[in-house]
Amino acid sequence: MKRPWLKFYDKEVPHHISYPCIPLYRLLDDTAAATPDKPCTCFFGRRETYRRIKDFSDRFAAGLRGLGIRKGDRVAMLLPNLPQFIIAYYGILKTGAVVVPLNPLYTERELTFHLTDSGAETIVTIPMFMEKVAALGGKTPLKRVIYTRVADFLPFPLSLIQGLREGKAARQALRKPGGLTWVRFRDMLRNPAPADFQPERVDPNDMAALLYSGGTTGVAKGIMLSHFNFVANAHQVKAWGALSDEQSILAVLPFFHGFGMSVTMNAPILAGGEIIILPRFNARQVAQTIHKYKPDFFIGVPTMFVALSNLPDISKYSLRSVKGIFVGAAPLTRAIKEDFESKTGGRMIEGYGLTEAVTAIAANPYHGLHKIGSIGIPFPDVDMKIVSLDGTRDLPPGEQGEIVLRSPTVMLGYYKMPEETAKTVVDGWLFTGDIGYMDEDGYFYITDRKKELIIVGGFNVFPREIDELIYQHPKVKEGITVGVPDPYKGERIKVYIVLKEGETATEEEFIAYFRQNLTPYKVPSEVEFRTELPKSAIGKILRRQLREEEIRKAQEAGRE
Repeated sequence: MKRPWLKFYDKEVPHHISYPCIPLYRLLDDTAAATPDKPCTCFFGRRETYRRIKDFSDRFAAGLRGLGIRKGDRVAMLLPNLPQFIIAYYGILKTGAVVVPLNPLYTERELTFHLTDSGAETIVTIPMFMEKVAALGGKTPLKRVIYTRVADFLPFPLSLIQGLREGKAARQALRKPGGLTWVRFRDMLRNPAPADFQPERVDPNDMAALLYSGGTTGVAKGIMLSHFNFVANAHQVKAWGALSDEQSILAVLPFFHGFGMSVTMNAPILAGGEIIILPRFNARQVAQTIHKYKPDFFIGVPTMFVALSNLPDISKYSLRSVKGIFVGAAPLTRAIKEDFESKTGGRMIEGYGLTEAVTAIAANPYHGLHKIGSIGIPFPDVDMKIVSLDGTRDLPPGEQGEIVLRSPTVMLGYYKMPEETAKTVVDGWLFTGDIGYMDEDGYFYITDRKKELIIVGGFNVFPREIDELIYQHPKVKEGITVGVPDPYKGERIKVYIVLKEGETATEEEFIAYFRQNLTPYKVPSEVEFRTELPKSAIGKILRRQLREEEIRKAQEAGRE
């Protein structure tokens, strides 16, 4: 096929990469062998070398084996960004088990689904979430919990202060163990791995991780990604950003998400760079961290950069160390790009990815031609094209259709969903569900979504999940969830509700109901009560019509 984008590659980016056919854990082990004394992680000033992180991962793997974890088992991780995430991640892989990363903000209902669907019998977490995990005993396949304290890898005296707080939380949780076996992470790291320790031999095409996403076609699914998928994507990201062992990267994107996992963890480890870890995004803390530790790269979503730019005293922090700012998950506007580039002197590089292909698979060149509004051009060994919405023919530049791609990073499939897999991956081409076009230069643009996915501040929200919750409320006759434009988050969530006859309710009542049952970023910001909702001739509620009403209202308000 024609690949017009190749002529826009930066000169150091190869058109093709020879990917090693190795297990994913080799990224860490090989770098530790090559540069053992280089810093791997920096956590609030405490640094750990590649030698130490590799050794800890071996110890953790040996400890997992001692608990009975074997090849193919699922081990869940309910952790914020910590050095322990990296240790546990590679340790799990060294046993041949499958990593199941989970969002720490999930409610009990959401965790029950993910743990049950994956079959995970072991989970790694922190004291903050221990009570929530204990409540899952007997409701899920869960048998054992490995808990680690944030304080364990903090420098003194931060570790003392945090340790006192976490010790109290852990003791409270352990009073109600929920029928689960509880193991301390720190105890698993006390003893060296046996002298004859060897990681489990795995086929690179075996599943390495099961990441949950709504996918391209509906409610949450497990996305099966192989060791080779991750290794290939790490090489693609390293090549695109020209990452090296002399550079550092700020890791504030969550490691449990494919974007953070691949771009801020696996790729820098492959390159041998330092990972400056923050557990969560806080604009002032990010500014302070950049000012103090001077990372070369910062990976984020547009809402992060808006929050940073709006800090009233942002000028007192030096952000000039940042040379590359990779942006994904939501559209990057010219205003955000120009403002943040002026503050850092770096390049904001908009890109595109989806969990079904690990994460990033296209971006604007690091040094070369940037086109505002474009998701850029495909990475090495990624082919992208536009096809008609019925999937029957390829479309020329300028015509809108569905974006499809093929890449060495395309998933093994959806877990226990062969029919959904067959619809999404056809003859090696991944049908993304995103509508857009390609220009004459081979730059791609997204204009809409084939499905009604809502992206709130970079997080995917699937309206069907909220729709189902609406209908579970005893006062509701019918309702629907819509993503409406938002200048800060890209989109926000609004629900429309028709109450049963004789019922009354308030917006606050429903938002409280959603807060009880949904992760915070999924909670609707607005509830509108109506006597009826627009429907098609066959009685289907017209979600798109409601969204178009909101767009018109926003446009009219902008003209006033």
